[in-house]
Amino acid sequence: MQTPHSSPERSPPQLAGHLLVQCLVEQGVTHAFGVPGESYLAVLDGFHVYRDQIQFVVNRQEGGAAFMAEAHGKLTGRPGVCFVTRGPGATNASIGVHTAFQDSTPMLLLVGDVASDQRDREAFQEMDYRVMFGPSALGMAKRVERIDDAARIPEYIARAFATAMNGRPGPVVLVLPEDMLTQALVPDAAGKRPQPLARVEPVEAWSDPGALRNLRQLLLKSERPFVIAGGGGWTPQAAQALQRFAENWRLPVGNAFRFQDTFDNHHPQYAGDVGIGINPALAKRVRESDLIIAIGPRLGEMTTGGYTLLQAPKAAQTLVHIHASAEELNRVYQADLAIHASMRAAARSLEVLTAPVNVPWEAWTTGCSADYQANLVPSVIKDLPADNDRGLVDMPSVIATLQKHLPADAVLTNGAGNFASWLHRFYRYTGLAAGHKTQLAPTNGAMGYGVPAGIAAAITTGRVAFTIAGDGDFLMNGQELATAVQHGAKSIILLLNNGMYGTIRMHQEREYPQRVAGTALHNPDFAALARAYGYAGVTIRKSADFEAELLAALARSNGTVIEVVLEPELISTRGSLAALTQAALVQTALQR
Repeated sequence: MQTPHSSPERSPPQLAGHLLVQCLVEQGVTHAFGVPGESYLAVLDGFHVYRDQIQFVVNRQEGGAAFMAEAHGKLTGRPGVCFVTRGPGATNASIGVHTAFQDSTPMLLLVGDVASDQRDREAFQEMDYRVMFGPSALGMAKRVERIDDAARIPEYIARAFATAMNGRPGPVVLVLPEDMLTQALVPDAAGKRPQPLARVEPVEAWSDPGALRNLRQLLLKSERPFVIAGGGGWTPQAAQALQRFAENWRLPVGNAFRFQDTFDNHHPQYAGDVGIGINPALAKRVRESDLIIAIGPRLGEMTTGGYTLLQAPKAAQTLVHIHASAEELNRVYQADLAIHASMRAAARSLEVLTAPVNVPWEAWTTGCSADYQANLVPSVIKDLPADNDRGLVDMPSVIATLQKHLPADAVLTNGAGNFASWLHRFYRYTGLAAGHKTQLAPTNGAMGYGVPAGIAAAITTGRVAFTIAGDGDFLMNGQELATAVQHGAKSIILLLNNGMYGTIRMHQEREYPQRVAGTALHNPDFAALARAYGYAGVTIRKSADFEAELLAALARSNGTVIEVVLEPELISTRGSLAALTQAALVQTALQR
């Protein structure tokens, strides 16, 4: 009887494509996402050979596959892997690469390419991927390389993993010529064939002791300090150390845009999320702070309120910026104290920073938390019509129902749109310190992210995966429901259908009131569409109906789409569309 290692399929790899898959297995990869292409058939054959160690998740569109890989990278802290074919496959996948770059997520995109003897002739689907994804594109990939020599596959794979994880995490693109993948692996002079290199672990950059002493002095001189935590590279251990640092010094902590699970939202020192639709009271606190300690975020446009909460290039507040990449420090903001350190190392250094017995800002911290608690009380939104056939759903109560019934380790995902503001404002994320990442959301504002991200979480973790999506957002990657069904995964999708691209319509009414163009949507029967894919599909128009449908979705074995027919006037958590229009009309009249 043959053992797995003595069977023909377990003999040393003979093809380059098989070696590449073996290298991924050595790096701990359990799932790869993609759409098959003839340019990497030898790799697909390698997935067959190593099918008991790595699963190739078959997607329906490369953008969905790249989003799934990016989500996997967020969940695990190691590069999510995506395979696509050349040209159209790579361009479709580019949205996931851009998301991974701006979100600082480790990711590896492998692109099947034209054969080497056809290069530079504009062969079928040929592109220059170094130009397309390279650093000159200002935010696509950390590194782009082509593997021409099959014997060097282990070197390239190991370097890709190191690059993706070290410093500021991000995406790496490897280009795979078709003929290279079919090369036979020739033994060297000693009779040995190429073998995978050992698993790569990220390198820790430790805080400079002198800088930590300076940070302590700045804290001792402060009266209104404020911590903003977020960005990539966080682990549960780092989040736990951050919590101990905050507790030792009684500091208020806000999470950066769409990194709301970096610090536990239930903690008495939590102050809220510093991002789109920020609590006005929190924005005031950030402006009034005399010391901002930014741990991890790169302080982009969304976290800084368009570079107004912290003025660029020199903030009015004293700024301590801690980041894993030396290149990010002093790039946009000239910090008063810049500290180069990975998140785990930084947090471990901060937690042992000796705190005084008493601090002068305890009332400030309590006030910051009280502002957050007050923001959980729903706003009174005027000008809403009476209940009608479009539905008038109480969204804060819907989110409260989620909080009541979703398990603490549930993964919540969303794409981009005003619909996400209900989740961002009212849902209280369990912190990463509890052991699990619970939020997957694109800081680059990519629509269509939530559905594939939720499915990836369901496939790779087995935890409850809940997605909130808008109607326009859902239709960008709703086809990935077929992927979930094929791979035996379930997600629960709350689909808010208001018949328009709501965010753009909101801005349209602010800038060009009552001149609607290009934002209305004619939608399919979403419940029927879900059922066609193999999901359960239901439609509700009343908040009172949501709890029963959520419980049913949690209980059933297959996924569920719960369509909520939403009144278009309910455009945000703080106001109606009519109120925005009226304010814009008044402003226009004043300017005449």
